[in-house]
Amino acid sequence: MTDDAMSRPLTAAIRPGAPPPGIADYRRSGGYLGAAKALREMTPDKVREEVTAAALRGRGGAGFSTGRKWGFLPKPDGGDRYLVVNGDEMEPGTFKDRLLLEGNPHQLIEGVIISAFAVRASHAIIFLRGEYVLAAQRLEVALEEAAAAGLVGQGLFGSGFDLDIQLHSSAGRYICGEETALLTSLEGRRAIPRAKPPFPQTSGLWGCPTVVNNVETLCNVPHIIRHGAAWFRALSRGEDGGTKIYGASGRVRRPGAWELPMGTTVREIIEEHAGGMQDGYRLRGFLPGGASTEFLTAEHLDVAMDFASVEKAGSRLGTGTMVILDDRTCPVGMLQNLEHFFAQESCGWCTPCRDGLPWTERILEAIEDGRGRPEDLDLLAMHVDHLGMGKTFCALAPGAMEPLASGLKYFRADFERHIAEGRCPWR
Repeated sequence: MTDDAMSRPLTAAIRPGAPPPGIADYRRSGGYLGAAKALREMTPDKVREEVTAAALRGRGGAGFSTGRKWGFLPKPDGGDRYLVVNGDEMEPGTFKDRLLLEGNPHQLIEGVIISAFAVRASHAIIFLRGEYVLAAQRLEVALEEAAAAGLVGQGLFGSGFDLDIQLHSSAGRYICGEETALLTSLEGRRAIPRAKPPFPQTSGLWGCPTVVNNVETLCNVPHIIRHGAAWFRALSRGEDGGTKIYGASGRVRRPGAWELPMGTTVREIIEEHAGGMQDGYRLRGFLPGGASTEFLTAEHLDVAMDFASVEKAGSRLGTGTMVILDDRTCPVGMLQNLEHFFAQESCGWCTPCRDGLPWTERILEAIEDGRGRPEDLDLLAMHVDHLGMGKTFCALAPGAMEPLASGLKYFRADFERHIAEGRCPWR
């Protein structure tokens, strides 16, 4: 492999604006060597131990140890077991999985093969956001190529391991990004979360043991198996292993996504890779991990973008894709826009989320339109509390409250000015 491929394993083969590598090009660059090694030279337990040792944490937002998550499955009993890929990327400001899906679909397929082997699953389903039409087309081609080469189906790599991989494009809803709602949707029912326990690893798709992993998470697996856990950990600048696809959107000079060492600072991402703020704009704050994370401000520019450091600063790493707030954008209007999204994407299953999010949106709309009252700030604070973690059926509403809670903390003067002047000062 080239030095670039060793330091940026996820994206080295991706060429923006060009078609993804076909199976021949992918194999020439070392593709499927990790899968061959896993199935021919390792046991499922050894694969899981290697991934655990690599300190790979889930890239979908929760950041749980991937190897440990796999280890929660019960011992095989001869029944069906499933690996489900969560490609329902609908978090506002997040587009990292799309880059991987469109840019190198064979990388995901290889990750699925190894991961399914590790959890002893003979069925894998890629659950894809419905709007990702190009990604679906490229995945279908890659799956056909892999099947023709004998890399999907029966007796993979001369082993006794059989695997079928299906692609499922969803009808689209943000709630499908929640793993149990995703499974319910796959079963053909209304996409609502399930009570836990039981967890999907015990009783998931059609009541069978199931592991749900994010696209970026699984794309790391072939490289870990091929090059080893120590190499993967050395890519990082902290305790969490590997690289991370970070993103930035908003009034920066070069919005986009970049694969960088885990633990790269906010300052480096914004100033070096995103090119800094556009002329005439100043950074006021940013959501570090997509729309459902707490605001941080310019004083947090030197925070390392890893799970522990961002949490210590008062937010979450989430998806690692920053949404930038500049000094010429109204924070109240930005929050109203975010809460509108969360309100319309509520599945309606529990009362706090179903009724609380539209109520929150209406309060923010009133403040933005100049009809706000001083007591509205207390109402918003009440919603932050009543829709918090542990008070709703899933994490959608608590996630929606994270930007609001931090917005009230950092930009309270903006809220008060809207109310005092009876208008939005940015209009």
